[in-house]
Amino acid sequence: MISIKRVSRRLFMTLLFLGALTTTIEAISGVEAKDISNWYLDDRSTSDGSYEEEAEDKKETFRILGLTFKTMNTEQTVATKVSSSVETVNHDVPLEEAFDWSKYPTKKVVATGYTAGIESTGKQPDHPSYGITYSGVKVKRDLYSTVAADPNVFPIGTILFIPDYGYGVVADTGSAIKGNRLDLYYETVKEVYASWGKKQLDVYVIQMGDGKLTDEQLESLNNDKSMQVFRQKYIKNKTKS
Repeated sequence: MISIKRVSRRLFMTLLFLGALTTTIEAISGVEAKDISNWYLDDRSTSDGSYEEEAEDKKETFRILGLTFKTMNTEQTVATKVSSSVETVNHDVPLEEAFDWSKYPTKKVVATGYTAGIESTGKQPDHPSYGITYSGVKVKRDLYSTVAADPNVFPIGTILFIPDYGYGVVADTGSAIKGNRLDLYYETVKEVYASWGKKQLDVYVIQMGDGKLTDEQLESLNNDKSMQVFRQKYIKNKTKS
């Protein structure tokens, strides 16, 4: 008699447990409660008399099953958050930290800044070749900016990465720019002094030029879709300055 009461009590507790658990499983996985109940009852009908042990086994099975669904749902949420945070970090890091520059050869140079104005070129804005580089392209300060170099060291069209400045494309030359020297284009004298001045540093040689550069090539580099997150940040910063 005691055994029957014990079994009845455990059965009642099991049914309560199953009711709560199947509701949770149905909400998560779409499995209907009647399918789980049928499986449980069908299996019970084939028991060999050791019902009490089987009831304990089934409770443990359903407990594990419930935890599995709960874990699966939690992992999916975490993965989404991690993905979002990674994208945010990528959008915020500067170019210096966004790529592995160590795979590119380096060259130690002395870099100064210049403008298209009379202080650097001797030309006034009304001069027909004002702002036009040796290569024929117009000076540009952008994600890929025009820089001047000795063509015997860096041929026209060479793409460099210059830390704290960005990408520089060799488009110009200069009588004082000989050997391992660079002149980096800025739009104003104020920017030259505020942002650069004169520095000795290692630059990364991304691609050696072939002696030619066109406005279309420079525009194409600056419009590269994969690089727009960096270009837009630069444009915003320039707008603020």
